[in-house]
Amino acid sequence: MRVEILCTGDEILTGKTINTNYSHMARRLVEVGLGVHWGTTVGDDRESLLKAFHQAGERADAVIVNGGLGPTVDDLSQEVAAQACGVELVRSEYWMKRMEESYARRGRVMPPNNVKQAMLPANAEFIDNPIGTACGFAVTIGKARFFFTPGVPREMRRMLDEQVLPRILAMSGIKGVTKLKRFHTFGIGESRADQMLGDIAAFKEDAKEGERIKLGFQAHYPQLETKLALRADDDAALSALLAPAEAEVRKRLGNFIVAEDEQTLEGVVLGKLLEKGATLATAEMITGGHLAARLAPLAGAERAFRRGVVARDIAELGVTAVAPDAAAAAAKALRASSGASHALVLLLELDEGPDRPDMGGTICIGLADEGGAVTRQARLVGGRDWVRIGATELGLDCLRRHLLGLPVDERIDFERR
Repeated sequence: MRVEILCTGDEILTGKTINTNYSHMARRLVEVGLGVHWGTTVGDDRESLLKAFHQAGERADAVIVNGGLGPTVDDLSQEVAAQACGVELVRSEYWMKRMEESYARRGRVMPPNNVKQAMLPANAEFIDNPIGTACGFAVTIGKARFFFTPGVPREMRRMLDEQVLPRILAMSGIKGVTKLKRFHTFGIGESRADQMLGDIAAFKEDAKEGERIKLGFQAHYPQLETKLALRADDDAALSALLAPAEAEVRKRLGNFIVAEDEQTLEGVVLGKLLEKGATLATAEMITGGHLAARLAPLAGAERAFRRGVVARDIAELGVTAVAPDAAAAAAKALRASSGASHALVLLLELDEGPDRPDMGGTICIGLADEGGAVTRQARLVGGRDWVRIGATELGLDCLRRHLLGLPVDERIDFERR
């Protein structure tokens, strides 16, 4: 099954917008057992787009087109697709009604140029977009089936999973069900995780047919994503194979696992606070409020997040040094002044001098609750942004560990003495 991803837009072609849509689509195709044979980017030009459609239609079996379904003059996917098919554009009254109802629910009148989004090639198969106004569709051009998706990431991702991938899998003849299990860790690098997991029988290349799980890693500092991908005849067979492998991964990665699947570290922290009926105040230095920004926007945070203090200098937090004792004292004072049941203080001192890979920073974290205060000190090496990001993650992870009754001082791979 030869699959091509074709992305459109001048902003993508010129590098003004980073093409995260392509990477997401490519990963999802690989995860469900399909490969990507070609990746093409085309600007907002009719002639170039038409040529790209014809070329893809001759070499691929399935083509996912992303972008160009909007209401403006530079959105060309529908009309060029119709031209490639040799058919007229026709208005979908069903989609017109859907768009009008969507605008009405928001108390707005649909602009006239949105009519363009209801114009589809006459022979198109409708592909629903449940959360946007860009109508998806499928047509055959040459030897390939083309699936058109919007450029808005959240719309594309939902349509890809719910409608496009099932259609391509049906075309491919691949049988059975698939599963992608994800573990999000903080504190271990890719090489170490591979050493910790590589000898599990289900991950080995010589595992029996139907008994092998594909192990993969994706590093996105400060976290590492460990992925288990597998296919089985049915859900029962899939669960029987996956369950022991999951249990072994949890056992080996242990306290470094901060979340699983769609969970996030901050979501786990907030969930534990809510479960305990606890409240939180934070104070952070130099990180620019990134710690509070991870927690405050979450649904339910209004019931737990009491206060966030952002400082540039230690004096603003009432301490005179970046040290464990100072972090503990600041956490106790913040807990008292905020009335929160828990207080998290993050002190950070960056090395002086120009930003460079060998510079670093000293981090001191203080956590206070009704039982007193605990601290964590670490030194991270790297540029300023690297240290700030790592410090924020370390602070959240220490809070997670403390709430779960885990040791907060377990050494991580990114530390330097």
